[in-house]
Amino acid sequence: MPRLFGERIMLREYKREDLEHIRKWVNDPEVVDNLSDIFLAPHTLNNTEDFLDSILKGTRQNSYCFVIADKETEAYIGQIDLFNINWKNRNAEIGIVIGEGQNRGKGIGAEALKVLQDFVFNRLNINRLEIKVHSYNTRAHRCYLKSGFIEEGRLREIFYIHGKYFDTIILSMLKSEFESGMQARPIVTN
Repeated sequence: MPRLFGERIMLREYKREDLEHIRKWVNDPEVVDNLSDIFLAPHTLNNTEDFLDSILKGTRQNSYCFVIADKETEAYIGQIDLFNINWKNRNAEIGIVIGEGQNRGKGIGAEALKVLQDFVFNRLNINRLEIKVHSYNTRAHRCYLKSGFIEEGRLREIFYIHGKYFDTIILSMLKSEFESGMQARPIVTN
């Protein structure tokens, strides 16, 4: 799988040395509270190693997994994964995480989404891309809307955290929507 390039970042393959960076956020409530319930219990070193091994060995079915890295240094910033790819119906889901706080709010996630959208729609010929976000994660929700995703609906009060129930918002983008907005999307290739 080729590396994909944006203006400041690249989407690259996972490496064994990414383990230490993943470990920095995998038990950080500020990060994992915005993700799925797989992070409900603390993740052991073995859990993280098993995850990384599954990617390095290529055993993750119907997915493409990328590290979001600095374009110049290849340093780990986060990760963006394309999963649940349905080749018959041409749809897939995205998951994204920016691991360390100093890298959030700088447009890195939005840039990674644009690079992945180009790959998904123009190389894989996927027709529909879906992403989910908990309603309290307003920063991510705004990012997804600015990246061209359209809110399709909500799973009302489906997610319980910190003593309250929250909605999970489902957003998607169609290939035709991506293509109609391509003039405004700078895609950098190397």
